[in-house]
Amino acid sequence: MGMNGIERIKIQHQGYLPLIDYETWRVAVLSYCLDVRVDQLVTMQKHLETDEVFVLLEGNCVLFSGGNGEHPEEIQWVKMEKNQLYNVKKGVWHTHTLDEEGSVLIIENQDTTDDNSPTETLKEAQIEAIRKAGDSFDIFCQKH
Repeated sequence: MGMNGIERIKIQHQGYLPLIDYETWRVAVLSYCLDVRVDQLVTMQKHLETDEVFVLLEGNCVLFSGGNGEHPEEIQWVKMEKNQLYNVKKGVWHTHTLDEEGSVLIIENQDTTDDNSPTETLKEAQIEAIRKAGDSFDIFCQKH
């Protein structure tokens, strides 16, 4: 615990990392890792019990949506901007891609787990739509 009851947590990580759990909520960070490369995105998930909030901290991120039906549908996307809050509503299929400098702050219910967040494999046309959208930004042309 820091001075005057303030805890300081330095963010140095790749992938998803929960930072603080308190009562019913969680703050986490998602940083670039191989799993979020646009050419690796083949699934979407949705949360059955909670909204999920994203805030771009560094780099670039594209947030994809597949609607709120039983299965992911038409792929839509938004390039996230810093200092903007993106609230993915409960039941909406989503995924994201980050560039190598990218990191996103995530706020969600503490009890958000695989048990209440189904994942579904996308159809080939949906995967192609995600790749086409991601490739439209030079920033997502990976260096590897």
